[in-house]
Amino acid sequence: MPANSLDRSIVVGVDASESALDAVRWAAVDAALRGAPLHLVFAVPPVDDAPLDESPVRLLHDRLRDTAQAALDNAAEIARKAVGDRLVPGIRTFLVDEPAVTVLSGLAETAYFVVVGVRGMSAYHRSLLGSVSTGVARHAQGPVVVVPGGTEPISDRPVVVGVDGSVHSVRALEIAFDEASRRDVPLLAVHVWEELSGDTRSHAEAVELLTGMLDRNAAEFPGVEVKTLVMEGHPARILLDAAAGAQLLVVGSHGTRGYPGMALGSTGHALLHGSECPIAVVRLRN
Repeated sequence: MPANSLDRSIVVGVDASESALDAVRWAAVDAALRGAPLHLVFAVPPVDDAPLDESPVRLLHDRLRDTAQAALDNAAEIARKAVGDRLVPGIRTFLVDEPAVTVLSGLAETAYFVVVGVRGMSAYHRSLLGSVSTGVARHAQGPVVVVPGGTEPISDRPVVVGVDGSVHSVRALEIAFDEASRRDVPLLAVHVWEELSGDTRSHAEAVELLTGMLDRNAAEFPGVEVKTLVMEGHPARILLDAAAGAQLLVVGSHGTRGYPGMALGSTGHALLHGSECPIAVVRLRN
């Protein structure tokens, strides 16, 4: 599957779980809102060393592929129902013989979003059953949206974005403005500084930083109502509280204290495992 065939599409990681269908519904609506193709990908672990056609390993692999194709066909039908009368340029399915984290992380280099689901909304369940979603969010070179179970694809709730001045949060803010505009909801921009980490800025300096970053995007999205929250405290805790009534939380993969090549910062990791609404983890592409 050529990488450029998925350029600027919304890619969804599909498996046979109900949580994957929550991700499909969210992604289908988002694709319709931006007029992007929707591509559904089911990754089946490859068979090592190509065993004989009638071997138990080969037969099991073939059955897995049959199950995967049936899941893809069902996901495509779910996507069509989710968008209703909205237009999606194309819904395509892809069945690939490759580990899920590997293939989805690779597709994130060109797709607009890679969207994955998680089984259950608690940190406990995610730590046990969300290895693919966690792996993709940690390693993908591009924006990844993780969708909890029971998520409404669209609502009148706001979009929340974490802004800390890092290059990743600059891109996160652009995406958050775009999502709020397309969904016709307010945007809540949250900036948190933490004195315990050695950040000695004043409240006024923090407000100035956030205002400056917002000004870069406000002119492009004049219809978006922007609200702000500037606080000193624990970033993950404050962002999770702010996102409790949101339809989407957007954050950079790591903040100003992260280093090049870092997979996921401590705040991003805590948000990924604690958010009860869909969370977009934004990492700049290399």
